[in-house]
Amino acid sequence: MAQVLEFKLPDLGEGLTEAEIVRWLVQVGDVVAIDQPVVEVETAKAMVEVPCPYGGVVTARYGEEGTELPVGAPLLTVAVGAPAADTAAATEGSGNVLVGYGTGAPPARRRRVRRMAADVVTSVADAPAPAPAAGTGGRGDAPVPVISPLVRRLARENGLELRELTGSGRDGLILRADVEKALRAAAAQEAIAQEATLLPPATVHATPDGTRIPLRGIRGAVADKLSRSRREIPDATCWVDADATELMRARAAMNAAVGPRISVLALLARICTAALARFPELNASVDMEAREIVRFDRVHLGFAAQTERGLVVPVVRDAGARDAEVLSAEFARLTEAARTGTLTPGDLTGGTFTLNNYGVFGVDGSTPIINHPEAAMLGVGRIVPKPWVHEGELAVRQVVQLSLTFDHRVCDGGAAGGFLRYVADCVEQPAVLLRNV
Repeated sequence: MAQVLEFKLPDLGEGLTEAEIVRWLVQVGDVVAIDQPVVEVETAKAMVEVPCPYGGVVTARYGEEGTELPVGAPLLTVAVGAPAADTAAATEGSGNVLVGYGTGAPPARRRRVRRMAADVVTSVADAPAPAPAAGTGGRGDAPVPVISPLVRRLARENGLELRELTGSGRDGLILRADVEKALRAAAAQEAIAQEATLLPPATVHATPDGTRIPLRGIRGAVADKLSRSRREIPDATCWVDADATELMRARAAMNAAVGPRISVLALLARICTAALARFPELNASVDMEAREIVRFDRVHLGFAAQTERGLVVPVVRDAGARDAEVLSAEFARLTEAARTGTLTPGDLTGGTFTLNNYGVFGVDGSTPIINHPEAAMLGVGRIVPKPWVHEGELAVRQVVQLSLTFDHRVCDGGAAGGFLRYVADCVEQPAVLLRNV
């Protein structure tokens, strides 16, 4: 006799209390295996696929796409075609619900669950399948050329049919700008129609003056964090121009050799961790409740990454113990995960210091907001040819502006200036780093 088990939205860690259903990966009546991803959800930190700890047949789903559910709310039910004792054995060890961590269920057990699940298909075959969510299409529909969940949600919340749009992205990909343009056009047409008929304006997210976008998900989390940083941290910024010509030559020499390519970001990260070893007061956080400064023994280096879903700060663990080659690979891995929306909550938390390379946007300087609860952030502008006095003569050199925004509670200007000057010295003369080897 089949036993129906309820799978609830698990605690995804890091203090998260709710998640939004982005996309269902299974339908009612589908046979699922232990640890098979069944739903894609978006938290305030990342997009994650949630695997089901049970193997059997899906008998019900709870929540449409776009619905926010609290942790502990039912996600779906699964009919497991085995006695209670066997069911417990079949699900034993399947306690970790984050994709990528695995739960250790042996392959033989998974195969057995699939066979047991097949025995109960007839008991749920008559259950009506839920209608597809608006804007997502059914199984037989042609796929909509859109990748970003934010774009889908923006269209869904404003009643916009994505299949009617022509994307401006590569291969017809529908971008956020395409949705916002369509919403502005629809709002303008509605305003004209209302003015002609003297009807009162309807309550819509899009208006003739712009589009109202809810502060939710990652954008909402960023807004909350930056606001808290400004409220709580008395920050100050200092900056200096540096001649990066020798750093770029050193990188070119490294990449001329056989082996993986070294990124500029990785070299800056090596410089940054060496500077933090000399000025550990900046690798810290302030606990005002205990009235203590917490200095960290290891450097978990965050770096700012711009994505379609907004600004995220992935974290490289133990950055001080990694060489430039390993750092390059880790930056590349996390950047790709940020672009595809596959970063886990663990990838986005636990940073102790942030490196912000805003030079990729073609700008020279910035006064960034500290990534709360960290105590400092190093900003790097674009590296461009500029007139520079080199060895007593005017020359064209590769110049970069470096800035340090720091929490004035953890140190005074002397330490902050010393840190920034050491970073600049390493940029100008990379051999300075050899003194720490």
